[in-house]
Amino acid sequence: MSTRTAELLMAIGMLVFSLGLMWNIYSDGLVIGWVPERGPGSGVWPFWLSLGMALCSVWTLVRWFRGITPESRNHSPYIDPESLGLVVLSFTLLTAMIFFGKIYWHIFVSGAISWCVYALNWEAWMDRDFINDGWICFLHLLPF
Repeated sequence: MSTRTAELLMAIGMLVFSLGLMWNIYSDGLVIGWVPERGPGSGVWPFWLSLGMALCSVWTLVRWFRGITPESRNHSPYIDPESLGLVVLSFTLLTAMIFFGKIYWHIFVSGAISWCVYALNWEAWMDRDFINDGWICFLHLLPF
């Protein structure tokens, strides 16, 4: 899939999604206007935000058909073939985690902190500076 096709599919998908949200709010009978002496109705913010999203999607489609943006003229692959396996693996694992896994906060927080420490010090570990400096390389991360 090219970058041009990805932009078109995203604009169409967001338009359909926003129209679906607007229809759902309207068909549920939520008030999308001002209620006298009470303020905005319960459907004001979701409906009007969805309308704004729909208008932005239409504007993206207009610009796509005119070929105004660089993305609408770009025929290069949207995802590099070398990276496609990693993208598919990440999507599959995240989907499995959402539907089949149970997330505990202590595991999530410890994993997030561990990943940050790993990512921030990856270059130092690759250069073997971590062994020479010890834990001093973490001092620049402290807020004080």
